[in-house]
Amino acid sequence: MPCGPQSRAGSLHAQNAMVTYSTDTRSTRSRGASTRFDPILLVTAGILAITGVVMIYSATKGKLALAGEDPRYYLKRQLTFLILAVVILVVVSLFDYRRWEQLATVLYVGIVLCLLAVLSPLGSHALGSQRWFSFGPLQVQPSQFATLVLIIAIATYCARRPDGLELRDLIRIVLMAGFPILLILKQPDLGTSIVCAVILLVLLAVAGMPTRYLVFLVLGAILAFVIAVNLGLVKQYQIQRLTSFISPNSAGEGVTYNVDQAKTAIAHGGVFGRGLFKGAQTNLAYVPEQQTDFIFSAVGEQLGFVGAGALLVLYGILAWRIMRVAMMAKDVFGRLLCSGVFAMLMFSVFENVGMNMGITPVAGIPLPFLSYGGSAMIGFMTSIGIVTSVHYRSTR
Repeated sequence: MPCGPQSRAGSLHAQNAMVTYSTDTRSTRSRGASTRFDPILLVTAGILAITGVVMIYSATKGKLALAGEDPRYYLKRQLTFLILAVVILVVVSLFDYRRWEQLATVLYVGIVLCLLAVLSPLGSHALGSQRWFSFGPLQVQPSQFATLVLIIAIATYCARRPDGLELRDLIRIVLMAGFPILLILKQPDLGTSIVCAVILLVLLAVAGMPTRYLVFLVLGAILAFVIAVNLGLVKQYQIQRLTSFISPNSAGEGVTYNVDQAKTAIAHGGVFGRGLFKGAQTNLAYVPEQQTDFIFSAVGEQLGFVGAGALLVLYGILAWRIMRVAMMAKDVFGRLLCSGVFAMLMFSVFENVGMNMGITPVAGIPLPFLSYGGSAMIGFMTSIGIVTSVHYRSTR
């Protein structure tokens, strides 16, 4: 049957459209293949982690050498933790983040059971706290992973409420988050409890919870803290730490000793620092537990204002890239996951750095990627893996 002019024109138009679609598809796939992973995010996290290994070694080698022990003990262990954490990061990055929604209930029940078990005779007791499971020379701290599970659980609940959150949803989410927070507070681990509370507040705000309900939540949290103090869930030394930064002169010398030594170390660093592996405060171990909560003081003394400032710039880049992925996420669940990771990491940085400088309370929160500890390193790298997974499957 002969084709008329309109048929030939339609056929030509269809061919042109097919060619254009094919070209656009190849172009889109090319762009997608080149941006599946965020190199800036991954490189920044890697630089921070390597910096942490060097700082941990500088903060511990002198003390270990004076004690006649292997000066590379903490260096070897942190390198091992870092290698394991990188492997987990890769695996989590390739894992479809949407599957976490299907596993949310199992993860939540599992972490609650772990938090209960760590308070039982199965848990390991040290330095007045019972937070770890001991497996020979290794210790696992469940509370470090509870923050990630809480992010996944809250994000799952909120993502399944597309019509918005109401008061009954707020009550359910608070009860869901409150139980593990109380278990963590019982260990006692006040710092991680505060991080979990911040994550809860940020995720509710991002999910669209009405402002009046968020105000009620904050007031309720203050009331709950007062009740926890009266019930003895918050220890007296923790209260002294929280209040000592407000009036350090009225606090006892033992309460502010760690912070005073950390501030002295940072002050001695000056503009350019004493130099790597140099500095009296660090080499002579004047700062207690410097490889963990007070690792920033080692950075300040050895690398000075310039080095400490560069470190904070790296954290700023990390925050920027995480929020960028959150805005690129193609669903509510992915956006909430990234927002929760952002809240966890950036509040930890703010609190830890401020604690070292005496402008925030001492809450025992590790500095992400820098502080010594296997559970912390694995937890932080896993969070970056989740963000990378969201980026991998996002479209603009």
